[in-house]
Amino acid sequence: MAVPKGKVSKARRDKRKANWKLEVPGMVKCPVCGELKLPHRACAKCGDYKGKTVIAVSEEK
Repeated sequence: MAVPKGKVSKARRDKRKANWKLEVPGMVKCPVCGELKLPHRACAKCGDYKGKTVIAVSEEK
């Protein structure tokens, strides 16, 4: 069986985990209302996707 030769220090262990970061998703501006949205998805504010209204969004207040 494979057995480690020696103890791995905390610094050496943590170097492997140093590059696990969260990344901000790429956001694009909606061409209709200018709100930021995820690409290839309908806009949550105006309901448009590729120039067509695909979601009926009601105005609140």
